[in-house]
Amino acid sequence: MFRSSGPGLLSRRRFLTWSQAALAVLGASPAIPLFGASRATESVPAADDYYAKLGVEPIINAAGTYTYLTAAVMPPQVQRAVAQAALHPVVLKELHTAAGEYLAKRLRCDGALVTSGASAALTLATAACIADANHARPNQIPQQVWSGDGTLGMKNEVIVQKAHRYEYDHAMQLCGVRIVEVVTFDDYQRAFTPKTVMTNFFNSAEGGLIDRQAWLDVAHRHNVPCHLDAAADVPPVENLWRYTAMGFDLVCFSGGKGIRGPQNAGLLLGKKHLIDLAADNDSPNSDAVGRGMKVAKEQIVGMVAAVDWLLEQSDEANQAEYMRRAHVISEAVKDIPTLTSDIYIPEIANHVPHLILAYDPRIVGITPLEVQKRLSAQRPRIELNPATGTTGRLGPHSNENTIVVGAWMMQPGEAEIVGRSLHAVLSNPQA
Repeated sequence: MFRSSGPGLLSRRRFLTWSQAALAVLGASPAIPLFGASRATESVPAADDYYAKLGVEPIINAAGTYTYLTAAVMPPQVQRAVAQAALHPVVLKELHTAAGEYLAKRLRCDGALVTSGASAALTLATAACIADANHARPNQIPQQVWSGDGTLGMKNEVIVQKAHRYEYDHAMQLCGVRIVEVVTFDDYQRAFTPKTVMTNFFNSAEGGLIDRQAWLDVAHRHNVPCHLDAAADVPPVENLWRYTAMGFDLVCFSGGKGIRGPQNAGLLLGKKHLIDLAADNDSPNSDAVGRGMKVAKEQIVGMVAAVDWLLEQSDEANQAEYMRRAHVISEAVKDIPTLTSDIYIPEIANHVPHLILAYDPRIVGITPLEVQKRLSAQRPRIELNPATGTTGRLGPHSNENTIVVGAWMMQPGEAEIVGRSLHAVLSNPQA
């Protein structure tokens, strides 16, 4: 059964009341997927199945928008836009410029650039801030930013909270920067020097003593641009203009997650002069740190089409559909001994329902990690959320006795398959 056990969790009764109310407002039946059942089943004209040719099996994505699972499936109208763009060549810089101008208007910001993902957007944001602080040309980054003998070349310091350090620091370090760690607010105020070129705020970091607004205010008092990493922060769609409206100079988003564009695309939004400098350091400019971060014409058009599609959607309708899928799965396994069901919705990043199935493996006879392995080995192959059977990935909401299901990347009919498969494994653990 559903139960409420902490912040971000919905009881079964609250879940049913919430989802039915949302569906009623939208004039839809709860049995009908609101995330476009008819649209999602449309497809591009039949073509050779290269997955079959290559021996690569499609999966049911019960995890989420993870890169290792190829993130989101593009909606049909985005697929059509990508296919149409593939038919004709254009001048790439002209397409980049036109797309940026169009996206900036739609997303209520000064400037926009389609990048080859959020990580590339972070690299280009860093290059733009170095160029801005040093009046540097693209061919000077990173060659003249940090000299080989360790002596300082250009201004190159980026301030980051210690709790916001992450694997994507590499994206900034490609430009030759030195990362300066801070912990307290006083640390932060003292960290600015004439060498500081940028600050970076990781929006979904679980720690850190300095909040978004305070971080931004201090950076601007020192006339230093502030970048916000919001890679996974759609939905809600309003985040696409919320942070630039707050005053963040640069904000990056992944294109292949909640925006549902091509996986190898992203967005860098922000102040026009910095976006222009980012573009100068991007492909197709040959002597630039971003030369290898090429975005093809199909991906640029795909991102524009994805934004157009996204702005037509309702966050409320989509969330109601995700909740319906979670309910389908929880109902399928409700008779498993000791099992309880919760819904957890992260406040920031992947702000969608995560179904948490908790049970006693000693009584049921199989651990969540073993369930995960069994589902991944069956056909159709089902991939559960990587927080399954682990502690810490979803804070206190997952542990070694929980299965975590992400419902939002499923296609119509797949929630029913996941529910039946989970029930089969949990009820017959020795099979």
